[in-house]
Amino acid sequence: MLRVGVYVDGYNLYYGGRSLCGRSTAGWRWLDVRALAATLTRERGNWPDAAISRVVYCTARVDANESRSSFADQDIYLKALSVTGSVDHIEFGRYVARVKFAPLAVKGPAGRPTLVAPAWPVMVQDGAGTEMRDARFMVSVAHREEKGSDVNVASHLLLDVLLGRVDAVLVVSNDSDLKLPVKEARQRVPVGLINPTSKEIAGTLRGTPTTGVGRHFWRDLCAQDFTAHQLPDPASGYRKPTDW
Repeated sequence: MLRVGVYVDGYNLYYGGRSLCGRSTAGWRWLDVRALAATLTRERGNWPDAAISRVVYCTARVDANESRSSFADQDIYLKALSVTGSVDHIEFGRYVARVKFAPLAVKGPAGRPTLVAPAWPVMVQDGAGTEMRDARFMVSVAHREEKGSDVNVASHLLLDVLLGRVDAVLVVSNDSDLKLPVKEARQRVPVGLINPTSKEIAGTLRGTPTTGVGRHFWRDLCAQDFTAHQLPDPASGYRKPTDW
């Protein structure tokens, strides 16, 4: 039997699903991670006798002060994942909300930021009334981000590979920061890189099927992958949130 470990960046998966399926669309959020992973491994003709042996789900709890409803919905989902055995372990990072300061900018060529310079009808002047066309507008914005999932995915992935707990791995993320752990894993076990987003697979996560031990593959998820692999409702007493 080929023991397959599955390592999931929960936020990358969630926002990827939202992009693929539609933010206001129901029927995709109540995802059965283990069932999806099992389907992905069955597709592989060169992974004979593959069986999911371990699913690690890395995420962070939503800040209840930011949104009580989102916090409650996520809490129900995480409990449903655990009680149904859809995941074996949930590793928590941190959800950080803070104010950031940055120069005002607009999208330029290739989406790169172009700083906004003073120009009429909005001009900056010094005390003598002289125009300061090289001045910079600064803004403060609410910045929210999840921290730790990429490190947690990398840590569990490498520990399981190096300790011989798995014979192959699925990495569900399109985070380019995973370049090194994925590269090292490919030297030791077959790796399936599952891109859950609507973007192209990150360049640093690409490679060739024959690198290292070989039998690697890359797979983009689609909307049907989400909708076709849903937990039961209710899931051992936990009901799917409204509009999920």
